[in-house]
Amino acid sequence: MPEGIRRIVLDVLKPHTPRLTDLALMVSRAEQVIGVNISLKEVDQSTESITITLEGDNLQYEIIKEILEQAGAVIHSIDQVVAGKRFVEEVNLQPENS
Repeated sequence: MPEGIRRIVLDVLKPHTPRLTDLALMVSRAEQVIGVNISLKEVDQSTESITITLEGDNLQYEIIKEILEQAGAVIHSIDQVVAGKRFVEEVNLQPENS
């Protein structure tokens, strides 16, 4: 049965290299990682602001952080964490007409 951290969403700043495809492959090689999604949010002259979503069983934040740092990336924030035996999605408590 899966346990530990199962999804983590990171706000990351990285240089233009490595490319997003290469970074995704680097992170996906971590043993606990089952899937990776990287979305480009913003590009400037020397950096790219990206969101990385990782899913797996018992994800190890420190291992993921180390891989990203080796690629020259910096984690700005952890935007979401899902842990436990099943995924629990965020509930929107705001009325639809607001």
